Order: sequence, then C-alpha cells, then structure tokens
Amino acid sequence: MLDRRTFLSGAAIAAIGGSFFVRGGARAADQKFPYQLSTAEWRKKLTPEQFRVLREEGTEAPFSSDLLHEARTGIFHCAGCDNAVYSSKTKFDSGTGWPSFYQAMNGGVGTKSDHKLFAERTEVHCARCGGHLGHIFDDGPKPTGKRHCIDGVALNFKPKASA
Repeated sequence: MLDRRTFLSGAAIAAIGGSFFVRGGARAADQKFPYQLSTAEWRKKLTPEQFRVLREEGTEAPFSSDLLHEARTGIFHCAGCDNAVYSSKTKFDSGTGWPSFYQAMNGGVGTKSDHKLFAERTEVHCARCGGHLGHIFDDGPKPTGKRHCIDGVALNFKPKASA
C-alpha cells in the first residue's frame, strides 16, 4: 500500500521529469536563424494558430488543413518566412490527417531531437526562421522511406504557373 510520503515524492519526481518530456528541450525557434523577428513581430505577422504551431511547437488538429488534399503542382513555403520547404512532387496521402511528404527541398528544413510524449522523435523546422513544421517518421514511401508529417497551418502553397 502506498503511504502519503511515497505518493508525494513520486508525484514531485513525475512533475519534474514530466516537464522535461513535455517541453522536450530547447525549441528550434529560440535559436539563431537567418530570418529573425521579435515575439511581438511574430504575433503581428502570424495568425494565433500559426504562432502556436510555428513558434511554440504546437500541432494542428488532424484533417483540419486545407492543404491536406492539395494536389496541384507547386511549392509549399514556410508560412512564417516564405522559405521554400517542400515540392508537391514529394507529397503523398499518408492517411494520418496531416500533409505528408517523403522529402524536403534541399536546404529548406533542419531537424532536431524531440523528447516530448516520452519518446524520441525527429522534429522538422524551417531552415530560414526556425519555425516548427512537424515531425519526420520512418514509415514513408520509397525512395526515402521517410514521412515528413507537416502541420498545414505552417505552410503556404504556391501553385506553379501554367504556361
């Protein structure tokens, strides 16, 4: 049987350890990137949902993005700084509820370890502004075997002009 002291000690350890796992370490957005804005400038530039995802590493609800079913030819850009990050040529339907790509554009994104949710994942962020885009998993299609699971709110799509 659990006594009060053991319970309170365990709760304190869980709270301290839990904050590490929930926070997951330093955010990419807190580091130095070529495109920098103050928090106030980011809040003015972005919608509240874009700010929550791009600057606070939030996640949008699955199946909520208009870009989930975007099938035109073009380029997906970071909604924070307009950096080109994914080509429509690498987009696929993963069935997960988020726009998915098997490969990023060269130099478009960066990655870091993410220890949120008690598991190590690979977080993907914009290489230009550090905005959080989503996560990369090892269950994607050929040729890379990767699934870049990206929050649609973190992207803007620019269709290729037809000739």
